[in-house]
Amino acid sequence: MSMRPQDPFDPRLTPARGDIAADFLKGKIDAARFVRGRTMCVTAPWADLRHTPRGDDGLGTQLLYGERFTVYDEREGWAWGQAEGDSYVGYVPSEALSRTGGAPNYVVAVRQTLVFPVPDLRYTPLMTLSLGARIRVLSEDGRFARLETNGFVPSVHLARLEEYESDYIGLAELLVGTPYLWGGRTCFGIDCSGLVQLALQRAGIAAPRDSDMQERGLGEALEEGVELVRGDLVFWNGHVGLMVDSNRLIHANAFHMAVGIEPLAVARARIRAAGHAITSIRRLDV
Repeated sequence: MSMRPQDPFDPRLTPARGDIAADFLKGKIDAARFVRGRTMCVTAPWADLRHTPRGDDGLGTQLLYGERFTVYDEREGWAWGQAEGDSYVGYVPSEALSRTGGAPNYVVAVRQTLVFPVPDLRYTPLMTLSLGARIRVLSEDGRFARLETNGFVPSVHLARLEEYESDYIGLAELLVGTPYLWGGRTCFGIDCSGLVQLALQRAGIAAPRDSDMQERGLGEALEEGVELVRGDLVFWNGHVGLMVDSNRLIHANAFHMAVGIEPLAVARARIRAAGHAITSIRRLDV
């Protein structure tokens, strides 16, 4: 399934500042200099991507372990660049990145898993990885998969990267109860569009990061009165959710401060009371 094109110079997706820009933008925008980026890999459990190089600035999104990030500038502990997966641009702590190793071949297919220093669950884990984290497995040792980074993950928690999960609603349901976090994209905190993006990606469906991008780029709008089905996308101002069935919606929301499932009629009444309305309901061609 293809997405409709986004604004080619949306600042969220354009690696350009006044002083520097990606070399592929030369001749398209103005910048003092153009540079070729270098591809790095997230080697922290996740990396916060912010709009400015400040730890107290707003969170734009989060990159998961194993995801790639193209760096165009680096200074004072911050790497500025663009995420390979969804093209989001921002600043990531340099310590969360390293030179890429081999290409990932497995993905974490459960809500979260643990990385152990040896293939023995009695040892203290090295880190926790969230749903969607990408890893390179070198071999399997009984119940454990040995990572390129020498850690060990329970094999039962992994899926091959190319083996997509058809039921993306089931994937979203794995995160019910996860705290709401603006810009979040992990099992420790997630927002509405992060939940949709993560679920769709595991189903092999490319999805942009923010809800306005998703509304423009995903699916086809339904006419008023069409019966909804599992997987339909429901949008309103700054928000998105997924239909679990013809009546219930799953979404990460600030009302419950968590990922929850509730009747669409209840959510619709609440947003109407706040002066908003559903802007579109869209169906994916899958």
